[in-house]
Amino acid sequence: MPNQFDILIKNAKLRGSESLTDIGIAGGKIVSVEKGLGGEAGVTVDAEANLVTESFVNPHLHLCKVYTLQMMDEDALTAYQGEGMGKAMNAIELAARVKEKYDKAWIIENARKAVTQAARFGNTHIRAFADVDSKARLEGVKALIRAREEFKGIVEIQVVAFAQDGWVRERGTDKLMREAMELGADVVGGIPWIEYTEANTQQHVKEIFDLAMEFNKDVSMLVDDAGDAGLRSLEMMAVEAIKRGWHGRALAHHARAMALYPMPYFQKIAALLKQANMTVVSDPHTGPLHARVKELLAEGAFVCLGQDDISDAYYPFGRNNMLEVAFLASHLLWMTTRAEMETLYDMITVNAARAMNVKDHELKVGGNANLVVLNQPNVLEALREHSAPRVVISHGKLVDQMKMESMWNQ
Repeated sequence: MPNQFDILIKNAKLRGSESLTDIGIAGGKIVSVEKGLGGEAGVTVDAEANLVTESFVNPHLHLCKVYTLQMMDEDALTAYQGEGMGKAMNAIELAARVKEKYDKAWIIENARKAVTQAARFGNTHIRAFADVDSKARLEGVKALIRAREEFKGIVEIQVVAFAQDGWVRERGTDKLMREAMELGADVVGGIPWIEYTEANTQQHVKEIFDLAMEFNKDVSMLVDDAGDAGLRSLEMMAVEAIKRGWHGRALAHHARAMALYPMPYFQKIAALLKQANMTVVSDPHTGPLHARVKELLAEGAFVCLGQDDISDAYYPFGRNNMLEVAFLASHLLWMTTRAEMETLYDMITVNAARAMNVKDHELKVGGNANLVVLNQPNVLEALREHSAPRVVISHGKLVDQMKMESMWNQ
């Protein structure tokens, strides 16, 4: 009996190989990867000797804030991106003004546009942050949960309930965060460095983990996101993850103060990250400081890249295009050798999926059929062009790009 496939990709170039191969997909899985694959298929795609890889993954996006730049002045942007990032906390306070107008009705409209962009650019998985505090209330969480359900099977959204304005300093946030988890948020999110004292920072970390363990959820925290070498919330987070046995379930974002750490302390942090099996998400394009990505990689720690923001108070650009993010990172991190470009590609595909605990995100037999067929033959050209893929396959089905384009233009 001949092979039966839902999708058959012919003449695919795989990373690390000069020969062409075929990829058979059925039931949402990759069922065959071999040259000259025969059989019947509902859809046949000719890759024409171009690169086929795992789809892209974005582990850090403030989805409740996308396209709010026009609602703001530029004071927060100026403060956040100022020299040395000494006014990063002030930037967050300035950016919070937009939340006085928060309403799930307009948040969902903006979120839809950003997620359709993700689908167009082959980004099939997003960890999406929604602010939770006395101003945002639960409007962002409700909107992103709705987006998660609307885009199921196209873009998988992990909704992060995010205590953006603090846990201790923002009264009532603890109750709202619990309500967010009861509503169905997927991840517990914190930002401990924003607290006023070291004791409150430690309390923030501890109580975020308490909530995560109660609901059996992963943790994401924005840590040390300012130009202050004395910030220590990354260390606190790693230690807490180890103590709680939350290895591989805690994801650290930004860690920009790491750029200022003395080498002995940096090496201590790298060792803690490895012990906690904790990945750092870096977004070097959205601020003048960034985690020491190349040094972390050299120490054997895990790193991936995120979009962070799209046209909001912190960053005016962004398309949910992870190839574009890697292209920018290549310049900002001076990762321009072919080997380093391959590493960057891992940081927006398999490594990012690992950080989000997305299982079986690999182009191999048995892997989930989340793939992109590019218009370029190799990683160098893919980064150079950072254009939309020719074909996007999500959960074993072709993404309807005409529909995504139509939704974007609405």
